[in-house]
Amino acid sequence: MSTALSAVPANTPLFSRVDGVGQWLAPLGLRLLLAWEFFEAGREKLHGSNWFADLGERFPLPFSLLSPQLNWTMATWLELAASIALLVGLGTRYAAAALWVLTVVAIYAVHWPSDWSTLGDLWQGYAISDDGFGNYKLPLIYLVMLLPLMLGGAGRFSLDHAIAALRAKVPATTADSSTWALVLFAIGTTVSILLPWAGGALAIGGIALFAWSRSQHRLAAPRYARA
Repeated sequence: MSTALSAVPANTPLFSRVDGVGQWLAPLGLRLLLAWEFFEAGREKLHGSNWFADLGERFPLPFSLLSPQLNWTMATWLELAASIALLVGLGTRYAAAALWVLTVVAIYAVHWPSDWSTLGDLWQGYAISDDGFGNYKLPLIYLVMLLPLMLGGAGRFSLDHAIAALRAKVPATTADSSTWALVLFAIGTTVSILLPWAGGALAIGGIALFAWSRSQHRLAAPRYARA
């Protein structure tokens, strides 16, 4: 990574460098969180009892034509398989798209208000707990999180990116080590409010990386410039 970072021109704008870091970290955060949530849901179905039969005919077409047991089995193994795919970043767009469809079906069958006539009635369902108006807030958040993975892919820290790099030349990131140091320090100082040891380690890592990058810059400078 240091070779790619050192190739960034010195006059590259800061936010372009931050974009380079984001290509590694932003999709990774979405993938890890979504992988955990959907894996937990799939594992609960795998070891739990089938309650899809209690929903009656609330499934949309074509799933309403299938048996509750088949829908349960499909949902279980889709959540488990797609969550692993998100975790390692393999076939990420397809996994995210499949989970998008599953989540829309879940909202329709379980979380959407059963009876509403105005947008005000519908808005009351934007909640975590169900007070009789639906509770689609959490699955809607999942949809918003899945969208950038469907449209933008898994990011650079993924098997998808590694496979693409083997097949064709992948453009180098615009981030340099100083920008990585800045991002690590900024994230670490805020995380330290909640997790002092973890946040402190990230912040110290950012400081150390910045010091290393400056030393590398001085070594790479022409001799007459250091004289």
